[in-house]
Amino acid sequence: MNLKQIQGVGVTAAATFILAAFWTAPVWAAPARAPSAKPAPAKPLAPPAGGDIPADFGVITEANDYIKRDVMIPMRDGVKLHTVIVIPKGATRAPMILDRTPYNASKFTSSTESPRRALILPLSYGELSDAGYIIVAQDVRGKYKSEGDYVMNRPLSGDLNHTPVDHSTDAWDSIDWLVKNVPESNGKVGTMGTSYDGFTVLMSLVNPHPALKAAAPFNPMVDPWMGDDWFHNGALRQTYADYIFEQTADKSSENKWIAPRYDAYGTWLAIGSAGTLGKDLGMDQLPFWQRLIQHTAYDHYWSAQAVDKILAARPLTVPTLYVHSQWDQEDIYGAPATFAATRAQAGVGRDNSYLVIGPWRHGGGNGDGSSLGAIKFDGDTGRWFRVHVLLPFFDSHLKDGAPKADIATVTAFETGANEWRRYDQWPQSCASGCPHKSEALYLTAGAALSFERPPAAAAAYDEYISDPAKPVTYRTRPIRPTYASDSTWGRWLVDDQRFASDRSDVLTYTSEVLTAPVRIAGQPVAHLFASTSGTDSDWVVKLIDVYPDEVPGKVEMGSYQLPIAMDILRGRYRDDPANPSAIPAGKIVGYMLKLPNADHVFLKGHRIMVQVQSSWFPLYDRNPQTYVSNIFFAKPADYVKATQRVFHKPDAASYIDLPVTP
Repeated sequence: MNLKQIQGVGVTAAATFILAAFWTAPVWAAPARAPSAKPAPAKPLAPPAGGDIPADFGVITEANDYIKRDVMIPMRDGVKLHTVIVIPKGATRAPMILDRTPYNASKFTSSTESPRRALILPLSYGELSDAGYIIVAQDVRGKYKSEGDYVMNRPLSGDLNHTPVDHSTDAWDSIDWLVKNVPESNGKVGTMGTSYDGFTVLMSLVNPHPALKAAAPFNPMVDPWMGDDWFHNGALRQTYADYIFEQTADKSSENKWIAPRYDAYGTWLAIGSAGTLGKDLGMDQLPFWQRLIQHTAYDHYWSAQAVDKILAARPLTVPTLYVHSQWDQEDIYGAPATFAATRAQAGVGRDNSYLVIGPWRHGGGNGDGSSLGAIKFDGDTGRWFRVHVLLPFFDSHLKDGAPKADIATVTAFETGANEWRRYDQWPQSCASGCPHKSEALYLTAGAALSFERPPAAAAAYDEYISDPAKPVTYRTRPIRPTYASDSTWGRWLVDDQRFASDRSDVLTYTSEVLTAPVRIAGQPVAHLFASTSGTDSDWVVKLIDVYPDEVPGKVEMGSYQLPIAMDILRGRYRDDPANPSAIPAGKIVGYMLKLPNADHVFLKGHRIMVQVQSSWFPLYDRNPQTYVSNIFFAKPADYVKATQRVFHKPDAASYIDLPVTP
């Protein structure tokens, strides 16, 4: 049948014909093949000499937009420090940013495997790298791949450090090597880092190298007895034991703290005193832990290391941007204190001091600043700061021919109003020397707060029983170990305080509903007149913003108790931090507690709250409420209940000095 015939019979008949032809033709039969010889078996292969791992393998980096160099930089005493340099490919006359860290420089520059430099670096450094900066990360002396001995917060060479080297000399030697050996640079260096790395930034300012042109310490460790890391006004931050353990037990921080219980509250309550911990978990083997035990008061060991005091004693010749977080859960003291110390200098030191206050946790200025816990802000405050303040600051001092940056002396995010403010000084309001005077907010009878002094006819005091066997928690239980993978340690300073306000061992004072906003910009100061039936006591004071009962669009924020400024004072140091003394039992004693700095508006319709308590556990060790020479070694019998009274009578009127501004 030809094509025309197929077309003539129709579709159905044509299909039948084709199928019939297919099934009758032997199309599946294989063609005949001539017989062939059986193939010879393959010859076995011998293993390659040296195995399958080549002696010298080179990673192909042609697609990378950066060059990474791994070098060992010699110090003046012959010790070499491991340093990683990330250079934008094709860079010429590029400025350098140096971060000296105890947290592993190799890890610092390998956030992820990527051919893009912005992705192998932490976010803020990636942004700087994309802006043309060479990023340098260095292991501090004695950590990870660096040679030498590690000393926690190594003091400056002198009576606390009988060697010729410290973080100041190591920074000088490192910068000197970099400007001579990185041909892509323009010979200008900035130092930057957070926390411990912020401390090393400040050390680079003590005797700065001529090539050091700018510095940005984020949340630096400055005075770890007064308010950073190890103590707050003499109260031991005992949960930092895990950090001390991991940081000093070995060079590479491979020994990890193993928490015996899921809930850190139960762990610390069962252990008892911090000294018992030293014995039970081997902390006594660690030299730094031994120094904590030996120096519980603010003696020469601590005061001589206070970086704000060190920098106050010499002109600040390098422009420095102090970066502070309002809810810094680790180093809330350092940045404002050091800014104040150098800002107080005449001439160049004053002119070189800048401060940023952001609505962040510790290190939050490096990342996304859109929210913190349940608190939401209007946009990414972290990125805003880096784009509008940090980058212009560095550019103006480090890039060739860059214009002067339009940066205010103080750039602060006003929480509550959620707006960035530009100030010419900080604080905006204080007892003296500021544009606006502070105002006294009195704790009054009936659990109230008032800007009016309490009348003579009012009740004289409120009281509670402080029981070391049932200490007040610093957040709701269960409390995970500080650095556990599921820990929310970074946001605890904005936790809703309702868990504490209903406890019988917490005094809670609340204002009337505000009919107009109350704006503060500075450092609130608590003045307590109190007595205790014991001979030692801790006093915790919290300044809180209470949201309205109903918040439109944010139902979950109804009646939220947002902490604005909170801290602790160990009573034995009320008169002299260097010389503790017992508290006279049953006597009214005046206490002054400086709370953290805040730039905040208590909005109309909100209320102001103040809470007072005598424990903050397990973040701070329990005060036995019996005076002992060293609380590290308090015995079980030393821990006793105490009756605590807070007074609000005319001659002993407790109040909060609020830095109120118009």
